[in-house]
Amino acid sequence: MTNLKTRGWVLNALVAAIYIVLSIGPASLNLASGAIQFRLSESLNHLVVFDRKYIVGVVTGVVIFNAIFSPLGWLDVVFGGGQSLLGLLLVGWVAPKLRQLWARFALNIAVMTITMALIAVEIVWTGHLSFATMFLPTYVSLMLSEFIIMTISAPIMYGLDKIVHFHAAIVRK
Repeated sequence: MTNLKTRGWVLNALVAAIYIVLSIGPASLNLASGAIQFRLSESLNHLVVFDRKYIVGVVTGVVIFNAIFSPLGWLDVVFGGGQSLLGLLLVGWVAPKLRQLWARFALNIAVMTITMALIAVEIVWTGHLSFATMFLPTYVSLMLSEFIIMTISAPIMYGLDKIVHFHAAIVRK
């Protein structure tokens, strides 16, 4: 039992580290924060489709990256970490009820895209922008960004699972 718990913590620490590393490239091009975000690391959200135990690693990666690299600092920790936690908890709760893997991926893409509303609120609020005129365009650009990266990465994560076996990796005895 202890080895299984240790394995889970180590795998989640690796997921968090990979999230941070995959975010640094887009951050150097100003594509990891703001109204247009193409974080390659968002592909790791798909790990929750295979097992909800990965929520800890993904959310930890988001929180650490935002704490260190986001120009909004702690606010991005709260909003970005909150968006990831909320979305992934919902996916982690509903996905096991879906039999087809493609349906779990579709759920994940939809939930993570829709929950970008929290990031839109953060950007409009911290930018002292008019909520009435700027929320919708900001939200649409964030939704498109998230939808694109999540859709492109779904078949990649599916292919990686054929090699790595994400579910078995975290629950292996």
